[in-house]
Amino acid sequence: MTDQDLLITSDPEVRLKQNYQWTAATSDLDRKEVDHFRRRLKYFFMNPCEKFRARGRKPWKLMLQILKIVIITVQLVSFGLSNEMMVTFKEENIKTLKHLFLKDYQDQDKNYAVYTRTEVYGHISYIINQYMNLPNLTVGNHAYERNDGVYTPLSLCKEFYRHGRISPDNETFDIDPFIEKECVSIYPLRPLKDGAVIEDFNFTLDFKRLLSVKVYLNVKAINLQTVRHNELPDCYNFRTMILFDNTDHSGRIKISMENYVLIKVCKDWNVSGATDKDYHLFLILMFDSVVILACLVSFVLCMRSVLNGLHLQSEYAMFFQKYYRKIVPMSDRLEFVNGWYILIIISDTLTIAGSVMKICIQTKELTNYNVCSILLGTSTLFVWIGVLRYLGFFQKYNILILTLRAAFPNVIRFSTCAVMIYLSYCFCGWIVLGPHHENFRTFNMVADCLFSLINGDEIYSTFIKLRERSYLVWLFSRVYVYTFISLFTYMVLSLFIALITDTYETIKQHQQEGIPVSELQAFIMECKDLPASGKYMDPESDSCFFSPCACCS
Repeated sequence: MTDQDLLITSDPEVRLKQNYQWTAATSDLDRKEVDHFRRRLKYFFMNPCEKFRARGRKPWKLMLQILKIVIITVQLVSFGLSNEMMVTFKEENIKTLKHLFLKDYQDQDKNYAVYTRTEVYGHISYIINQYMNLPNLTVGNHAYERNDGVYTPLSLCKEFYRHGRISPDNETFDIDPFIEKECVSIYPLRPLKDGAVIEDFNFTLDFKRLLSVKVYLNVKAINLQTVRHNELPDCYNFRTMILFDNTDHSGRIKISMENYVLIKVCKDWNVSGATDKDYHLFLILMFDSVVILACLVSFVLCMRSVLNGLHLQSEYAMFFQKYYRKIVPMSDRLEFVNGWYILIIISDTLTIAGSVMKICIQTKELTNYNVCSILLGTSTLFVWIGVLRYLGFFQKYNILILTLRAAFPNVIRFSTCAVMIYLSYCFCGWIVLGPHHENFRTFNMVADCLFSLINGDEIYSTFIKLRERSYLVWLFSRVYVYTFISLFTYMVLSLFIALITDTYETIKQHQQEGIPVSELQAFIMECKDLPASGKYMDPESDSCFFSPCACCS
């Protein structure tokens, strides 16, 4: 059976008689059994309001989803405010550490570098002296890290080639590429004078062989601002590395700071007068428990509906094989699998996991804010997308869902071809323009730059930043950028929009002239019983054991 045979694009009443002679085909069969099964199918595909009129079953899942939207959004906002305090505290501390340990730092990470040996030694000495005097310098609650009563030392490491004789004057060199590493440890609370790094620790640098100098230090702090918001503070461990990068050996040693922030539960804490704060924490935990309970109920109801749909799908396939000697096509089988329920099940799973983690964070059993943010953020995204299912019950809103569903296969095929062309431009731009343009320096930067060009961003800066050192490269860059913008902005995007627009017009035409129906829908449409007719209330159909779809309301 071809796809054309499965669709009815004109009056369903006429086409049913022409192509799907269900009545004639079952003239010798038990009409009561066929009508009963058709009625079960029609009830299964009813919306919640129609099911309520058919059997008086209240749309519990609909009401539960509306409740979930409210409580999950409130939960996300509550966690977002708490997470915002954590992010703000972390970012401000990182900026503070840069100003404390980087000499003459001016909030310019990109151009922060040194060019002379004296500057290198001066910056290293500055870092060490600042670290030694940290308790007397900082205006925050920063302190040294201690393990078993012993302060963690500052580690000063250098990486260099094991052997090397480099003579640029006569263009000769003898190098051993094996990299060696030497480190010295400097403990806090030991005052040092300027230049003490070289004199006391014999820390000298052979700049011709030097690859990098790394300074490791640990600073701890407590986020006290959460106390004002009725939350227990977290303890932070800032594991900082200051890198002097000389891998290019260009005469410019770039200085950067990397921070790994470890959030821990404070070992011993006491908040005076914390009665109101304990009550506030109790309310938050109770609210999170309500969210978990609602999602568990939603998960069970939706999972049961999915299983009932699969069971009814198998019954439908056996029914047609037995009575009509027909094999049910895959398109009809998939109609029994409700993708919205699967989306809700995924959302409920993520919400439950995120809520449990949020409770652990609130009680200071865990401090993994990032994982919790991903779980709660994704679940809220799916919950709000799930609202489209109920808007789809109205014809004017349903056109968006129908357009997206119909255009999806063509969009995937079209996007696959477009991605191939896009990747080819990425590789070409990276290799050819990378040495001449900072936006093409790495493959990821090329991909970001080209995507910005598609959206109309950075077009002028991309042209103007190219170094005009080679006429051939300059000419190639013009051809490259012009062809890319012309191809993707004027052709690919236009074709993509035309693809969606064409599908949209087709759906509108179908709504005016008649919506195409599948073989399954054509079979169901022979049932003329209205939801309020009372024929869906018979004991057999009302039994969850006999009729699984009866419990799907």
